[in-house]
Amino acid sequence: MAREDEEADPEQDGVRELLQAMEAKMRKLSDQRRTHNESARTNADKRDAVQKQYGSLRDEIKEILESQKEVRVKAKIHQARRDAIQEQLRNLFSRSKSTKSNRDKSVILQLSEKSSEVEQIEFRLERDGTLKLDAENRLHKKLKSLKNEIKELEPQVQTEMRIKIDINDLEGSIEQLKAEADEEHKQMVAFNKEADKIWEEVKPKFDERDFLKSEGDRLHDSFVKCRKDADAVHQKIDDLMTQVTTARKELQGFKDERASWITLHNKSIDESTS
Repeated sequence: MAREDEEADPEQDGVRELLQAMEAKMRKLSDQRRTHNESARTNADKRDAVQKQYGSLRDEIKEILESQKEVRVKAKIHQARRDAIQEQLRNLFSRSKSTKSNRDKSVILQLSEKSSEVEQIEFRLERDGTLKLDAENRLHKKLKSLKNEIKELEPQVQTEMRIKIDINDLEGSIEQLKAEADEEHKQMVAFNKEADKIWEEVKPKFDERDFLKSEGDRLHDSFVKCRKDADAVHQKIDDLMTQVTTARKELQGFKDERASWITLHNKSIDESTS
């Protein structure tokens, strides 16, 4: 009996060896899958850290560029004011003692002259006690007309462009405007230099930002590849598991068949000896 149980069964041994080989391969594949998943997690952690760093740097660059933009705006304000003053200077240089219609003058110059004239009339009305009623009425009428004209001109001229001109002292006004134009130019240059300096300081950060973006993309690609590799190995394990299950059932079938044969064999012996 014992010797019969120990008799070799080549078919059963073949199935057992195949099962052992497949189980060993499954363990190896499981190790590979675990390695791929660990690599995926590592790449994901690194990617998240790099992307966080990238986001912070991107926000920092945005903030710096906003500050640079503000400086450029200041420079442009001074540039516009300088240009407006220079336009007034050109008009003053070409202005003659002869009459000149308002349509030949810039809006800025018209506004400046009319504002100066309003001040003179108001000063005279307040201080000149020798004015007769007719003259005073004419001045009030002229004052009202000038103020209406100023009201029409004002919307066309920005507040920062309005510069007073003394029409009774053109030479003095010209010198004053020259000085103001020079000062506005200096301010413009200073703000542009400041903006240029900010740009030089922020430029290297663009390279760092681009590197972090590229590194984040690379780590994400590595993460995706590791996940795909893990999924591919998992599929192999699933396929192999189907074969292992089949082999185990087949091996169990051999065992059940042998057990049944032994039971029948023992029963026949018992019957023959009774």
